Amino acid sequence: MPPAPLDDSPFPGLRRRGFLAAAGGAAGLGALALAGCGGPGGSGGAAGGGTPRRGGTLRAAFAGGGASETLDPHRTNLFADAARAKALFDKLADYGNDLSAQPRLAASWEPNDGLDRWRVKLRKATFHDGSPVTADAVLYSYRRIADPKEGFRAKASLEPIDLKASRALDSRTVEFVLKRPTAEFPNVLAAFGAYIVPEAAHDFDRKPVGSGPFRFVSFRPGRSTVVERNDAYWDGAPHLDRLEFIVANEESARVNSLLGGQVEYAHELTPTTARAHEGKGQIEIVRLRNSAMQAFAMKTDRAPFDDKRVREAFFLIADRKELVAGALSGAGEVGNDLFGKGYENYADDLPQRVQDLDKARHLLKKAGAENLRVTLDTSDVAAGFTEAAAIFRDQAAEAGVRVTVRTGSKDTYWADTLDSGTLASYRSGAMPIESHFSQRLLTDSTTNATHWHHKDFDALYQQAQSTKDDTARAAVYGRMQRRLYAEGGFLVWGFADWILGTAQNVRGVAHGAPANTLDWARFDTVWLA
Repeated sequence: MPPAPLDDSPFPGLRRRGFLAAAGGAAGLGALALAGCGGPGGSGGAAGGGTPRRGGTLRAAFAGGGASETLDPHRTNLFADAARAKALFDKLADYGNDLSAQPRLAASWEPNDGLDRWRVKLRKATFHDGSPVTADAVLYSYRRIADPKEGFRAKASLEPIDLKASRALDSRTVEFVLKRPTAEFPNVLAAFGAYIVPEAAHDFDRKPVGSGPFRFVSFRPGRSTVVERNDAYWDGAPHLDRLEFIVANEESARVNSLLGGQVEYAHELTPTTARAHEGKGQIEIVRLRNSAMQAFAMKTDRAPFDDKRVREAFFLIADRKELVAGALSGAGEVGNDLFGKGYENYADDLPQRVQDLDKARHLLKKAGAENLRVTLDTSDVAAGFTEAAAIFRDQAAEAGVRVTVRTGSKDTYWADTLDSGTLASYRSGAMPIESHFSQRLLTDSTTNATHWHHKDFDALYQQAQSTKDDTARAAVYGRMQRRLYAEGGFLVWGFADWILGTAQNVRGVAHGAPANTLDWARFDTVWLA
């Protein structure tokens, strides 16, 4: 299997505004404070927590990208890229375990009454060369990301900012001018890949300079990257002396290296591996819950799914428990046709859907869709896709629906299914629910895989972004989710765990933080017992 991109698909809010005290942080790829360090992440390691011990080298195995790898933090694409960037660089904000934005280099943020200007105060921090992190460095970094000649990952996330009008009010205050009211602007600060670099920085592969917890030592693309403790780190020096990222593309190589003592941390393990070793005392298995939404995308603008009765019937055909057990080998939990289970603003008050074949048949009959035949596009582009397609095909047959599974190329799957076909396997990594709305469900969203085009839904989103009161805005999000639950195009059947393994002497690895949040791959608070 090729290395997974950090969002596991090419389709990649803060409710508290005003001053926020410096927190353990959160990231589109990070977490809060790590377990074992007093944070909310969970268990502190194989043998519990204890007092952090300073020293030692931790070797972490990740799937990599070969000779084309780079340490440019604005080009993060793979999990390995993101983990290296997190060690060397910082963002203004990052995502907590519930995908709410938490401050990192930003000490506070405050909007005007119109929510179209935000003042961000920077904490006192320095880059690895001793120069201060300044407002000008922030603006340089964002303008670099937004360069129309480049394809940097965070470019689309920064789109709400008018970077020509934004300015430095003083060395540690940035005034961001926005193109429109954006109540969830802190999500922009936490965007994947929105790292802050020194002014004029460009030679990232030879000697990258960031403000992160580790300093650069060496980089061999496709092989390894070595970094060492930054004693001047604003959030406290890491416990480890050194951290080495080792590239091991095959899961078997990562597991065998962990079992053999060549590494202490192995990313991206399979449920089969987890079951084989969990609780056996040789290695520690860590499950990052709710890390990836698993779904089928129905195109709502074409037959047969342009009839909401057919979409509801498909919601009722799905046996979610069977799908999680079979396609995810039980490593996950059932979904409820909404993105973001466990995240901030998730509508957890809606009843859990269960299979109801009688009602599904009734709805299909009312829609004139008896003996329906559909093609389900899938691919081995993501774990569980082909298995889920086969399981759902059999479930649909019980409701009188004939599903033909069509397996496409993993190299072109996402582009092929964005506008083609009617039903497709779908997956998404963690992001705020607001980002899911804006990137995938608005009429002008460029990655609208379900072709959900409703002006009244767009208006609700704009209403939410113009609403300053947290409770009132959450109520609007609730209305949007109830609409999607009733007639949306995503049949969300599950949420997959992301699985990693550690040696028994590793402490401080967060349990419970989804992939793509701050606690994920956060090595500054890890130590070796």
